[in-house]
Amino acid sequence: MIKINYILFLLIIMTTFCLGQNKLENNHPLTNLTCKTCHACDVPTRKDPCLNPCPRGQMITINESPDEAPEVEILKDLSERYMPVVFPHKMHAQMSTMSGGCETCHHYNTIGPIQSCINCHAKKRSVNDLGKPNLEAAYHQQCINCHRGWSHTIDCTSCHALKTAKEVSNIDSSIQKITGKSHPKIEEPKKIVFETNYKKDKFVTFYHEEHVNKFGIKCISCHKNENCTQCHDKERATMNAAFSNDIPIKIHKSADQHHQPCFSCHQDDKCTSCHMNKESKPFNHKTTTGWALNRFHQNLACSKCHGKSEKYMKLDPTCTKCHNNFVQGKFDHSVTGLKLNDNHAELDCENCHLNKDFSKQPTCTGCHDDKNFPKDKPGKLLNIKM
Repeated sequence: MIKINYILFLLIIMTTFCLGQNKLENNHPLTNLTCKTCHACDVPTRKDPCLNPCPRGQMITINESPDEAPEVEILKDLSERYMPVVFPHKMHAQMSTMSGGCETCHHYNTIGPIQSCINCHAKKRSVNDLGKPNLEAAYHQQCINCHRGWSHTIDCTSCHALKTAKEVSNIDSSIQKITGKSHPKIEEPKKIVFETNYKKDKFVTFYHEEHVNKFGIKCISCHKNENCTQCHDKERATMNAAFSNDIPIKIHKSADQHHQPCFSCHQDDKCTSCHMNKESKPFNHKTTTGWALNRFHQNLACSKCHGKSEKYMKLDPTCTKCHNNFVQGKFDHSVTGLKLNDNHAELDCENCHLNKDFSKQPTCTGCHDDKNFPKDKPGKLLNIKM
């Protein structure tokens, strides 16, 4: 008996210290995290962890705005040969809102404070973890592609100053030059009217505010492949020009580039859905879908009915596809503005709504030869605005 109790005690200790997980905070994006979230088998081992695809992408939670970012970061962890890099952090954070946000660089930041690169990337590469770049490689992977397009060069000295007596004194002046500088605020347009080369109907009206606020589309969905050179003249790519408000906008896009952001949602639409002979009106649910939103639906977010994916799925107009409580004894008919009288309150829905099609006007002919709706009402109308 003592031996059995001892074994049970050891099992409890092992479970607590080896397999146990810390309790997640209530605001954790994966509050219902279980072993099965990460492991496909019941008994994962070190040699065979049975790992599912990592859910880390869903766990990234960086809620700070770019204006909360530090203005300047001095990157000095790799300064054996070169001077520390003066990195205009706040400005990059402001620009990143168009191309992915803070998680573009802080790509494994889960709940808690924002982590510095060195917290995950060691100065020297570990031979036991070849999948994770060291700090130098991580910096260059994040910076080099944008800077290649921006300054047409990836020479070391374009970012790193050599260690000389002259350059040491310039670090403070570099910091002063950056401090207080911000990217000019990007004003989001309410709508844009494009005049295209389409021969038949050349006008395309894009309601930007509508797509962002009503449809909930994030900036990165359309602007995910953009960088500084998409808006700024890269031929004038100097530090002073980078902080200038009068850099000429220079955007030239091919027809495919113009259509690509739209096709992710509209690939099945005809050209005439967007191309018209005059400026089009804002989205109207009744005009576009044939379904007029009344007081029950007009304040709902689109995703409540159409799902959370950016390409909204088309719905079956039958109410019971969404409302499975439209059954006898569960549904309060008064919310429709008509309180049923005693003779009708106990009837099944399909006695008045044929085939449970609530989108059509109810009928009385199933029971009455001399009654017709809406002239004859099966109850009392309530003073509710539809």
